[in-house]
Amino acid sequence: MHRRTLLKFMGYGGASLLATPLMSCASKKIAVPNYLSGFEGTYTTDPKQANMDWFTAAKFGMFIHYGLYSLLGRGEWVQIKEKIPVLEYEKLKDRFTAENFDADFITDLALMAGMKYINITTRHHDSFCLFNTKTTSFNSVNSPAKRDLVEELATACDKKGLGLCLYFSHGRDWRHPHAANNDKWGGHARPTYNPKENYYKYGSEHDLDIYIEYMHEQLTELLTNYGTIANIWLDGHAVPKSGDTAQFRMQDTYDLIHNLQPQTLISYKTGYLGTEDFYAPEIHWLEQRPDVQKQMLNAKKPIEICSHIAGWGYTKKFDGKHPGAEAIFKKLKTAKTYNNSNLLLNLAPRGDGSFDPQDIASLTEVGEHIRKFGI
Repeated sequence: MHRRTLLKFMGYGGASLLATPLMSCASKKIAVPNYLSGFEGTYTTDPKQANMDWFTAAKFGMFIHYGLYSLLGRGEWVQIKEKIPVLEYEKLKDRFTAENFDADFITDLALMAGMKYINITTRHHDSFCLFNTKTTSFNSVNSPAKRDLVEELATACDKKGLGLCLYFSHGRDWRHPHAANNDKWGGHARPTYNPKENYYKYGSEHDLDIYIEYMHEQLTELLTNYGTIANIWLDGHAVPKSGDTAQFRMQDTYDLIHNLQPQTLISYKTGYLGTEDFYAPEIHWLEQRPDVQKQMLNAKKPIEICSHIAGWGYTKKFDGKHPGAEAIFKKLKTAKTYNNSNLLLNLAPRGDGSFDPQDIASLTEVGEHIRKFGI
């Protein structure tokens, strides 16, 4: 469904919702990101505080899990669950066209749903990048798609005043030869291949610092080439937590992010160093783990609860069985009960990049409700 069809589907001309915000602070010659409309005054003196104020007020964002795993339709953990060898999994890149991934459509849908920001998986645990990177050929630009999907989304978000947030798999990487191995790390660091995967480095040949520098190069690209980034959403927390966290040099990573874009917020699930800007738990962590709930509710930090409609990565068996708007309303209500948290709601595009029609209808209904009654 294309952008014009979406507007017709929703019964909107779209002029008021889709208008590009125009922002300036001419008196101080400071360029203010479009998504920070209403926070210009704070931005001129404290950009990070302005970003934090915006984030705590945003309440509702779109999460997008999209990658090679979407082609298989068996979830984003398919490589590890089915123990697909690295070079066999790599062949999926030759099928990746993203022909129906439409940044204009996605951002229009987010606006219609009452969302204030979008977070996309720039690189999930399989290490396939949706952006133009010099660090590896394992990316969307080097696939049949020949497109930088992060750039397309960044452009559309900036035009329409939506915050752009970037998911980045930090602790867990199932491809890079020097990422954490299962011999020293847990948390599903690698698939349990038998015999062992020869693509990986082991023993004295393995050097975690090489992987960390690789990540830092990619984060530098993401924070240099795509405009203002609202937050960096790190994932793979269970791997560093399973061993010597210091080996992952997290403070170096945080310093890199803040040196490149001081206003950018950082999250890493329930946190590591204590210097993260907000908590980002999955919804069931709060519902089923009282210890996590107590930790976060007692802390003076914003909380963003993430949840999905029908799986994180596209799962074909759920086709035609997605829960409707009532399920989303329930998730919004749940987030509100936990210190008035944000809800980051995941949609899982199909292999071609298209969104499920049920989800489009549900988000339409949710957006209409929000415009009438608020969140």
